[in-house]
Amino acid sequence: MAWQSKCPELRVFLESLHRGDVLSGRVAAVEDFGVFVGLDDGPDHPVFPGVGFITMPELSWRHFNAPTEVVQVGQRVSCEFLQFGTYNVEARLSLRALRPDPFLVFADRTVVGQAVRGTVVRVLPFGALVDVGDGIVGLLPGTEASGRPADGVVGLLQVGDVTPVVVAEVERPRRRVVPARPDDVRSAGGRSAGEGRGNG
Repeated sequence: MAWQSKCPELRVFLESLHRGDVLSGRVAAVEDFGVFVGLDDGPDHPVFPGVGFITMPELSWRHFNAPTEVVQVGQRVSCEFLQFGTYNVEARLSLRALRPDPFLVFADRTVVGQAVRGTVVRVLPFGALVDVGDGIVGLLPGTEASGRPADGVVGLLQVGDVTPVVVAEVERPRRRVVPARPDDVRSAGGRSAGEGRGNG
């Protein structure tokens, strides 16, 4: 693009930034592909509504359907600088980086085997997606790991139902939580104990 070579001051400004710098500004435009931010410091962008740009994944740790659920035009924001986007001559920013990661918060305070109350957010043919707190969603399977049918209650759940579950697994690298029905956990424990006595 011809304009890319006509903004030396903007390039100098962006090259002076370092990953982790905190930049403040105002939301200039909200699009389906991301959010433009007019920064308090530095020159204006010659083409786009703002020098700062936040991609959809960097808006929030939580699931959302539209960026307007996270920010609105005119809203003041503080973001972490990620990198100099050389093609569009822009500052790639992260809004979520300056906010607590709800998955890590959940993982730090939760132990495997802990009972929680989950809210059904979606019902699938093979189980139900359950929010176990703070927007953390895990699959409550319709079958146990052994392949046996799980508690029949799973098949009766509907979106919005609140159901007791046990945290069966927390996988930090994969950012995954596996909930289970309390009765399924007790049944699995009973079978394991029985198998152990039989082998002895």
